[in-house]
Amino acid sequence: MAGPTLAPVKGPATHLVVLVHGYGADGNDLIGLAQHWQGLLPTVAFAAPNAPSRVPGGPGYQWFPISRLDPHEMRKGVEAAGPALDDYLDGELARLGLPPENLALAGFSQGTMLSLHVGPRRKVRPAAIVGFSGLLAGPPPEEDIPPILLTHGDSDQVIPPQAMFLAAAQLGLAGAAVQWHLAAGMGHGIDPEGLALAGQFLNLAFRGLLKSTGPIRCVYKPS
Repeated sequence: MAGPTLAPVKGPATHLVVLVHGYGADGNDLIGLAQHWQGLLPTVAFAAPNAPSRVPGGPGYQWFPISRLDPHEMRKGVEAAGPALDDYLDGELARLGLPPENLALAGFSQGTMLSLHVGPRRKVRPAAIVGFSGLLAGPPPEEDIPPILLTHGDSDQVIPPQAMFLAAAQLGLAGAAVQWHLAAGMGHGIDPEGLALAGQFLNLAFRGLLKSTGPIRCVYKPS
Protein backbone atom coordinates (compact mmCIF):
# COMPACT_ATOMS: atom_id res chain seq x y z
CA MET A 1 0.00 0.00 0.00
CA ALA A 2 1.15 3.53 -0.78
CA GLY A 3 0.10 6.85 0.65
CA PRO A 4 1.41 10.13 2.04
CA THR A 5 3.76 10.27 5.01
CA LEU A 6 4.93 13.13 7.18
CA ALA A 7 8.22 13.22 9.04
CA PRO A 8 8.50 14.59 12.59
CA VAL A 9 9.04 18.32 12.95
CA LYS A 10 11.82 17.65 15.45
CA GLY A 11 14.56 15.02 15.30
CA PRO A 12 14.15 11.34 14.44
CA ALA A 13 10.78 9.71 14.96
CA THR A 14 10.03 8.39 18.44
CA HIS A 15 6.47 7.28 17.63
CA LEU A 16 4.16 6.68 14.67
CA VAL A 17 0.51 7.58 14.08
CA VAL A 18 -1.15 5.79 11.17
CA LEU A 19 -4.25 7.53 9.82
CA VAL A 20 -6.77 5.11 8.30
CA HIS A 21 -9.15 6.78 5.85
CA GLY A 22 -12.81 6.11 5.19
CA TYR A 23 -14.71 4.56 2.30
CA GLY A 24 -14.21 6.38 -1.00
CA ALA A 25 -11.34 8.54 0.24
CA ASP A 26 -7.54 8.14 0.27
CA GLY A 27 -4.56 8.90 2.46
CA ASN A 28 -4.52 12.55 1.42
CA ASP A 29 -7.95 12.92 3.01
CA LEU A 30 -6.49 12.41 6.51
CA ILE A 31 -2.79 13.32 6.41
CA GLY A 32 -3.74 16.96 7.06
CA LEU A 33 -4.87 16.00 10.57
CA ALA A 34 -1.21 15.67 11.49
CA GLN A 35 -0.68 19.43 11.17
CA HIS A 36 -3.18 19.97 14.00
CA TRP A 37 -1.27 17.61 16.30
CA GLN A 38 2.39 18.29 15.54
CA GLY A 39 2.64 20.99 18.18
CA LEU A 40 1.84 18.40 20.85
CA LEU A 41 3.63 15.58 19.00
CA PRO A 42 6.80 17.09 17.50
CA THR A 43 8.77 13.82 17.39
CA VAL A 44 5.93 11.74 15.91
CA ALA A 45 5.86 10.52 12.31
CA PHE A 46 2.55 10.20 10.45
CA ALA A 47 1.48 7.89 7.65
CA ALA A 48 -1.83 7.67 5.80
CA PRO A 49 -1.98 4.65 3.50
CA ASN A 50 -4.38 4.28 0.61
CA ALA A 51 -6.64 1.25 0.98
CA PRO A 52 -5.79 -1.67 -1.33
CA SER A 53 -8.64 -1.37 -3.83
CA ARG A 54 -10.49 1.35 -5.72
CA VAL A 55 -14.16 2.06 -5.17
CA PRO A 56 -15.90 0.77 -8.32
CA GLY A 57 -16.70 3.69 -10.58
CA GLY A 58 -15.21 6.25 -8.18
CA PRO A 59 -11.89 8.03 -7.61
CA GLY A 60 -11.31 6.88 -4.03
CA TYR A 61 -10.30 3.69 -2.26
CA GLN A 62 -12.00 1.14 -0.03
CA TRP A 63 -10.71 -1.20 2.63
CA PHE A 64 -13.62 -3.49 1.82
CA PRO A 65 -16.87 -3.16 -0.15
CA ILE A 66 -19.91 -1.72 1.61
CA SER A 67 -23.41 -2.08 0.26
CA ARG A 68 -25.25 -1.50 3.54
CA LEU A 69 -24.47 -1.17 7.24
CA ASP A 70 -25.04 -4.82 7.99
CA PRO A 71 -23.13 -6.11 11.06
CA HIS A 72 -22.28 -9.43 9.42
CA GLU A 73 -20.98 -7.68 6.31
CA MET A 74 -18.89 -5.23 8.36
CA ARG A 75 -17.31 -8.03 10.36
CA LYS A 76 -16.43 -10.01 7.23
CA GLY A 77 -14.98 -6.85 5.75
CA VAL A 78 -12.60 -5.99 8.59
CA GLU A 79 -11.50 -9.61 8.88
CA ALA A 80 -10.64 -9.68 5.18
CA ALA A 81 -8.92 -6.28 5.14
CA GLY A 82 -7.12 -6.57 8.48
CA PRO A 83 -3.99 -8.48 7.36
CA ALA A 84 -3.10 -5.87 4.72
CA LEU A 85 -3.20 -3.04 7.25
CA ASP A 86 -1.34 -5.14 9.80
CA ASP A 87 1.47 -5.75 7.30
CA TYR A 88 1.60 -2.05 6.45
CA LEU A 89 1.95 -1.15 10.13
CA ASP A 90 4.83 -3.58 10.54
CA GLY A 91 6.54 -2.16 7.46
CA GLU A 92 6.26 1.45 8.60
CA LEU A 93 7.52 0.64 12.09
CA ALA A 94 10.49 -1.21 10.57
CA ARG A 95 11.20 1.69 8.19
CA LEU A 96 11.35 4.10 11.12
CA GLY A 97 13.15 1.70 13.45
CA LEU A 98 10.39 1.88 16.07
CA PRO A 99 9.09 -0.78 18.48
CA PRO A 100 5.46 -1.88 17.97
CA GLU A 101 4.24 -0.31 21.21
CA ASN A 102 5.18 3.16 19.88
CA LEU A 103 2.30 3.06 17.41
CA ALA A 104 -1.17 4.63 17.47
CA LEU A 105 -4.03 4.27 15.01
CA ALA A 106 -6.50 7.02 14.11
CA GLY A 107 -9.33 6.07 11.79
CA PHE A 108 -12.31 7.76 10.21
CA SER A 109 -15.57 5.93 9.40
CA GLN A 110 -14.56 2.69 7.64
CA GLY A 111 -11.03 3.38 8.86
CA THR A 112 -12.34 3.39 12.43
CA MET A 113 -13.94 -0.02 11.89
CA LEU A 114 -10.61 -1.38 10.67
CA SER A 115 -8.54 0.32 13.40
CA LEU A 116 -10.78 -1.06 16.16
CA HIS A 117 -10.44 -4.53 14.66
CA VAL A 118 -6.71 -4.59 13.89
CA GLY A 119 -5.28 -2.59 16.80
CA PRO A 120 -6.43 -4.79 19.70
CA ARG A 121 -5.41 -7.96 17.83
CA ARG A 122 -1.79 -7.06 17.11
CA LYS A 123 0.86 -9.19 18.82
CA VAL A 124 2.04 -6.10 20.69
CA ARG A 125 -0.83 -3.71 21.25
CA PRO A 126 -0.49 -0.09 20.07
CA ALA A 127 -0.33 2.78 22.55
CA ALA A 128 -3.80 4.05 21.60
CA ILE A 129 -6.63 4.03 19.07
CA VAL A 130 -8.69 7.04 18.01
CA GLY A 131 -11.94 6.41 16.14
CA PHE A 132 -13.83 9.22 14.38
CA SER A 133 -17.41 8.61 13.20
CA GLY A 134 -17.20 4.83 13.00
CA LEU A 135 -18.44 1.65 14.57
CA LEU A 136 -17.22 -1.59 16.10
CA ALA A 137 -17.54 -4.39 13.54
CA GLY A 138 -17.80 -7.48 15.73
CA PRO A 139 -16.91 -8.31 19.32
CA PRO A 140 -13.50 -7.17 20.58
CA PRO A 141 -10.92 -9.49 22.12
CA GLU A 142 -11.34 -10.15 25.82
CA GLU A 143 -8.10 -8.65 27.08
CA ASP A 144 -5.18 -6.26 26.51
CA ILE A 145 -7.10 -3.63 24.53
CA PRO A 146 -5.30 -0.29 24.19
CA PRO A 147 -6.86 2.96 25.45
CA ILE A 148 -9.50 4.19 23.00
CA LEU A 149 -11.05 7.57 22.18
CA LEU A 150 -14.26 7.61 20.14
CA THR A 151 -15.86 10.74 18.67
CA HIS A 152 -19.07 11.12 16.69
CA GLY A 153 -21.46 13.80 15.48
CA ASP A 154 -24.93 13.74 16.95
CA SER A 155 -26.36 14.57 13.50
CA ASP A 156 -24.46 11.88 11.57
CA GLN A 157 -26.72 10.51 8.82
CA VAL A 158 -24.16 7.97 7.52
CA ILE A 159 -23.32 6.06 10.70
CA PRO A 160 -25.75 6.90 13.53
CA PRO A 161 -24.27 8.24 16.76
CA GLN A 162 -25.73 5.27 18.63
CA ALA A 163 -22.94 3.25 17.02
CA MET A 164 -20.40 5.09 19.15
CA PHE A 165 -22.20 4.30 22.39
CA LEU A 166 -22.63 0.66 21.40
CA ALA A 167 -18.91 0.42 20.57
CA ALA A 168 -17.96 2.09 23.85
CA ALA A 169 -20.16 -0.31 25.81
CA GLN A 170 -18.80 -3.41 24.07
CA LEU A 171 -15.20 -2.28 24.42
CA GLY A 172 -15.77 -1.35 28.05
CA LEU A 173 -17.24 -4.76 28.81
CA ALA A 174 -14.08 -6.26 27.32
CA GLY A 175 -12.03 -4.24 29.80
CA ALA A 176 -10.90 -1.33 27.66
CA ALA A 177 -10.50 2.21 28.98
CA VAL A 178 -12.76 4.15 26.62
CA GLN A 179 -13.28 7.90 26.35
CA TRP A 180 -15.92 9.44 24.10
CA HIS A 181 -17.01 12.78 22.69
CA LEU A 182 -20.36 13.53 21.05
CA ALA A 183 -20.24 16.64 18.84
CA ALA A 184 -23.42 18.77 18.88
CA GLY A 185 -24.74 19.60 15.41
CA MET A 186 -22.00 17.63 13.65
CA GLY A 187 -22.68 15.28 10.75
CA HIS A 188 -20.33 12.63 9.36
CA GLY A 189 -17.06 14.38 10.03
CA ILE A 190 -14.56 15.58 12.63
CA ASP A 191 -15.31 18.63 14.77
CA PRO A 192 -12.64 20.98 16.19
CA GLU A 193 -13.14 19.79 19.77
CA GLY A 194 -12.82 16.15 18.74
CA LEU A 195 -9.68 16.95 16.78
CA ALA A 196 -8.13 18.75 19.76
CA LEU A 197 -9.10 15.96 22.15
CA ALA A 198 -7.49 13.41 19.85
CA GLY A 199 -4.21 15.30 19.88
CA GLN A 200 -4.22 15.48 23.67
CA PHE A 201 -5.18 11.82 23.90
CA LEU A 202 -2.31 10.73 21.65
CA ASN A 203 0.14 12.90 23.58
CA LEU A 204 -0.88 11.28 26.88
CA ALA A 205 -0.81 7.82 25.35
CA PHE A 206 2.73 8.19 24.01
CA ARG A 207 3.87 9.48 27.41
CA GLY A 208 2.37 6.43 29.10
CA LEU A 209 -0.14 8.50 31.06
CA LEU A 210 -3.38 6.81 30.00
CA LYS A 211 -4.93 4.00 31.98
CA SER A 212 -5.25 0.77 30.02
CA THR A 213 -8.39 -0.29 31.86
CA GLY A 214 -11.11 1.69 33.52
CA PRO A 215 -14.57 3.23 33.21
CA ILE A 216 -16.16 4.63 30.08
CA ARG A 217 -16.37 8.39 30.30
CA CYS A 218 -17.25 11.50 28.35
CA VAL A 219 -14.30 13.82 27.78
CA TYR A 220 -16.06 16.93 26.49
CA LYS A 221 -19.27 18.64 27.50
CA PRO A 222 -20.30 21.68 25.45
CA SER A 223 -21.20 24.77 27.46
